[in-house]
Amino acid sequence: MVRTRTMTALLVLTVVFCLSLPAGATSLWSDGASLFGDTRARQVGDLVTLIIVEKSQAQQSANTRTGQDTSLALGPGLGLFDIVPLIELGGGDNFSSGGTTTRGGQLTARMTTQVVEVLPNGNLVIEGRQTIRINEEEQVIVVKGTIRPQDISRDNTILSTFVADAHITFEGTGSLGSKQSPGLLTRLFNWLF
Repeated sequence: MVRTRTMTALLVLTVVFCLSLPAGATSLWSDGASLFGDTRARQVGDLVTLIIVEKSQAQQSANTRTGQDTSLALGPGLGLFDIVPLIELGGGDNFSSGGTTTRGGQLTARMTTQVVEVLPNGNLVIEGRQTIRINEEEQVIVVKGTIRPQDISRDNTILSTFVADAHITFEGTGSLGSKQSPGLLTRLFNWLF
């Protein structure tokens, strides 16, 4: 019986001690943002994911045709020049040339950009830079442009076709990139001829 009273008293003390501690709860969202609120970019420093889908193709052709015919005749004249026989000279040239140039390119990428300015009309200026380095090859994508907040989708992404004044630069360096440019002798002959 003494043992039961001791156990009961110990249990009561434990319950009272646990209930006297202040209850504290922390939130996973400490910034006060609602779980159901809009998470789209709208102020400086916010991030927005840009889906780059650009394709360009250009074709130009030119044809040139020129021709010229010339003739000169010199015949016997009066007086001293009666002995000169009839001399005729003639000449002509024709030139024909044509050429076609076709160039195209395609860039598909996904990168996160940052809002760097909010314009007075509410539009957002975004900038972003992504560097990828694989096997001594480095590829850099740099993006800058202006977007409208209403063009940003619910998952905080926007297509590059919705970026106004878009400046999208894609550059690569490394052994493969250096093989894409002509050599020194080729450039010299191209310059001379």
